[in-house]
Amino acid sequence: MHCVSALHGEPRNRRGGTLQRRRLFGGRRDVSRLYDRWFHFTAFVLKGPYYISANCTISDGIISEDGAVLFKSATPINDFLLTAYQHFQFNYPKFYKMDNLSKLGWLTADLLLQNTFNKDGYKSEDVGIVIANANSSLDDDLKYYDTVADVASPSLFVYTLPNIVMGEISIRHRFKGEQAFFVQEAFNADFLYRQVSYLLDNDLVQACICGWVDVLRQDYRSVLFLVEKTKKGNAVLFSAESMDTIFNGGFE
Repeated sequence: MHCVSALHGEPRNRRGGTLQRRRLFGGRRDVSRLYDRWFHFTAFVLKGPYYISANCTISDGIISEDGAVLFKSATPINDFLLTAYQHFQFNYPKFYKMDNLSKLGWLTADLLLQNTFNKDGYKSEDVGIVIANANSSLDDDLKYYDTVADVASPSLFVYTLPNIVMGEISIRHRFKGEQAFFVQEAFNADFLYRQVSYLLDNDLVQACICGWVDVLRQDYRSVLFLVEKTKKGNAVLFSAESMDTIFNGGFE
């Protein structure tokens, strides 16, 4: 596991290294970005309980919220993201300038928060974001590399860090809480559970958006959870087991 932006300490970035890159659901491919600082966390006693107030999944041309399908479109990722944005009648011009990773995370977060989240109940500093993926910003790295032989693209370069997606979500919703982005071989619900619980247990945040946002070429998957301290409506207990169940298509 490689940490891009950590809760404890800053990572060091080294370009030019070679690493085996992961597919969205495992496997190996070559990668051109190497993060060489490992994240270590201290054991702690969990408090809780906390609750998953909502969840949203975007994968394989389908968007679902809390298990209910909201939108389908069997088109390439560029067309799919744009069509979905227009279908839900969002009005956010900056969306068109984002890379696919940011568009995917932005759409998932907006749909996640649109019905359940009470923004007025939190300060900007009260909401944190913890996201992971397998391919880092490789989708943009490859596109940027293709432009270097001619004229390097500044608009692509600014997205060659995966944690930019958290910045886009934060700008949209004015979140200023703790944030961390991790690069892992596969979705690790137990790891996310511990990171988010640490933030909530220590009152570093009062609510947290967490989950998985990954894009590589035409492969994409995003699953985000809204975790809060108070149970609302049909919320389920926040646990690694619950996240795994939802990630794998349960609770429908």
